[in-house]
Amino acid sequence: MNFIDLAAQQRRISEKLNANIAGVLAHGQYINGPEVRDLEGTLAAYVGVKHAVGCASGTDALLMALMALEIGPGDAVFTTPFTFVAPAEVISLLGATPVFVDTDPATFNIDPAKLTLAIHAVKANDRSLHPLPLTPHASPLRPRAVIPVDLFGLPADYDAICAVAARSGLAVIEDAAQSFGGEYKGRKACSFGAITCTSFFPAKPLGCYGDGGMCFTDDDRLAEVLRSIRVHGQGSDKYENIRIGINGRLDTLQAAILLAKFAIFPEEIDLRQEVARRYNELLAGSVTTPEIPEGCKSAWAQYSILVRDSAERSDLMAKLKEAGIPTAIYYPKPLHRQTAFSGLGYKEGDFPVSEDCARRIFSLPMYPYLAAGDQRRIAALFQ
Repeated sequence: MNFIDLAAQQRRISEKLNANIAGVLAHGQYINGPEVRDLEGTLAAYVGVKHAVGCASGTDALLMALMALEIGPGDAVFTTPFTFVAPAEVISLLGATPVFVDTDPATFNIDPAKLTLAIHAVKANDRSLHPLPLTPHASPLRPRAVIPVDLFGLPADYDAICAVAARSGLAVIEDAAQSFGGEYKGRKACSFGAITCTSFFPAKPLGCYGDGGMCFTDDDRLAEVLRSIRVHGQGSDKYENIRIGINGRLDTLQAAILLAKFAIFPEEIDLRQEVARRYNELLAGSVTTPEIPEGCKSAWAQYSILVRDSAERSDLMAKLKEAGIPTAIYYPKPLHRQTAFSGLGYKEGDFPVSEDCARRIFSLPMYPYLAAGDQRRIAALFQ
């Protein structure tokens, strides 16, 4: 059994996939070819925003978003410690400071109430209100932005987060690397905040055959800046550089692949709902299954469960492995405990919900074509 079965999807779209790739080989525009523009228009319309800017990876998308908002040294950017390293990494790359905010135990997404406390703590420079990072700056940090992460495919609580951010003048950057195709109260993921960033890493709900990413925005000026940043800060032509940028372009071949995949993507999102529903029914009472708030739809990038403790997790994962069933742990060590961020001075116990989840969570095989019989075989091992 596969953890994610990309071959089953490839068989469905092989004819269109091969035709799209052949089209790129025929015209030879391997960088910023017409397929990139077609993909940007198609996905912007799907999400319901004015602009989509393709780029080289989800990490580049986050970096470009922060650069477009002119985030830098002395700025505080709030994000979750229970996620992949990319959000905190790009904050640090620009000389800004990640301020971690603990998560909601039911959704694994950033807790808006704790975000409010963290903002107040930064403004007052008061660690008694909320754990704060050490900084090399003499003056207090300036709260500038928040990067909520739509973990495992479920959009964060954007009504609450955007209200908190608006009260403090913070920009919201939605990290929708895992949630493309998800929904929050009638709106698609990738339509919240000043800029949204997603990833097309192969394992994502909509993934290419390499690296790729995209930024979404309704702001005309930010869209123009993002397009400039992704090509070395380009101005009116490639030899005019009006700002510092990066080499962050989306390959035309990857755009062509994504266009072929997107043709069946809405159907695959529906299939993921069915797979998740079966898991919830089969595993009810055995483990803590994912909770989807009313009015939300997860893209189900992963199907993650909670067990009693790390010992039970190890036992169950070993049992599943012996039966030929792959599993994975997202994420075994929260970011505030990673060596890369040790200079921030956070300690064990600062973010207890994230730390507890990291000890108890693991993920089961999840993809649109997972057979009901295979799911029953998986569930039987939890009895």
